Amino acid sequence: MKNETLPIVGVSCGDPNGIGIEVILKSLSDSRILNFFTPVIFCNYKLISDQKKQLNIEIDQIKIDSNQKPVNGKVNIINVWEEDFVTTFGKPTKDSGTKSFLSLQSAVKALINDSINLLVTAPINKNNIQSEEFKFPGHTDYLAKELSGESLMFMICDELKVGLLTDHIPLKDINSHITKQRIEQKFSLINESLKKDFGIQKPKIAVLSIDPHVGDGGVIGNDDQDLLKPVLLEIASKGNLVFGPFSSDSFFGSGLHKKYDAVLAIYHDQGLIPFKTLSFGSGVNYTAGLNKIRTSPDHGTGYDIAGKGLADSTSFKNAIFSAIDILKSRKLFDDLNKNPLTSSNSKTGKK
Repeated sequence: MKNETLPIVGVSCGDPNGIGIEVILKSLSDSRILNFFTPVIFCNYKLISDQKKQLNIEIDQIKIDSNQKPVNGKVNIINVWEEDFVTTFGKPTKDSGTKSFLSLQSAVKALINDSINLLVTAPINKNNIQSEEFKFPGHTDYLAKELSGESLMFMICDELKVGLLTDHIPLKDINSHITKQRIEQKFSLINESLKKDFGIQKPKIAVLSIDPHVGDGGVIGNDDQDLLKPVLLEIASKGNLVFGPFSSDSFFGSGLHKKYDAVLAIYHDQGLIPFKTLSFGSGVNYTAGLNKIRTSPDHGTGYDIAGKGLADSTSFKNAIFSAIDILKSRKLFDDLNKNPLTSSNSKTGKK
């Protein structure tokens, strides 16, 4: 692979008092990884240097300006703030929340401007990042506002992909968000992502039930019978391979998920508890449905182990390579789906 063809991977640092910078440093500490992409960290050069020293992790870093071309074979760092930041591992502060937003904001701007090809985000604290500019329950909603398309939280690993019908909303509000339009929209996002981002031509998608045991014939509830099943039948009548609803309590334990390319879960914990149990810290959070690619590790800020050198970088490295694979898959999909007649006519001058 020639250096000039390397994808440029933008990285936001997350909360600097958490494990974000540690997993970034660990992921990039083996210089051989730089043969596959060129990283650009949106943070602060001195902060990266300080944590590198504190954690005893070596990387080959270089400071660049935001308008400068990243240097291949180096870990490029762009200062998005100039003042010193004193790390207090394990303690979320107002300043660490501010810095995590500045990093994310700068990285997203670079993504929009095509200065980077894709974005991998380290974990934020959803509380201390809140401000006049960030009033969102997480990365996904912020990205949905800044980028084009409809967003979907899509948890991915080698053996399982789980999309969410509803994500960061209170349990008591879930039913009010379950509508025919939303079911159709989220199914469509999963279906299109599997085709474009993962190269699956005819995806098979399973849908979990709203009520326990699919309502047990109405004993527990009628939501699946009255709302979910009719929508799934309509989706299937259009040639889509959709199956369910399935009772979630036995779906994963029985290995039934292995028969499908993806699973649509009704709410956050219904999908993420089994996903994180089965992926064992190697899973990736992918924001599907947008015009740009963003992934992140499947864990949080890890304040309890921050600064101790104990953080596992597996999920972060998987997030990087998953994003690169999706970038390649999208390009291949676009190439395969170009209109050959249009291309041919453009060469001959015909209309």
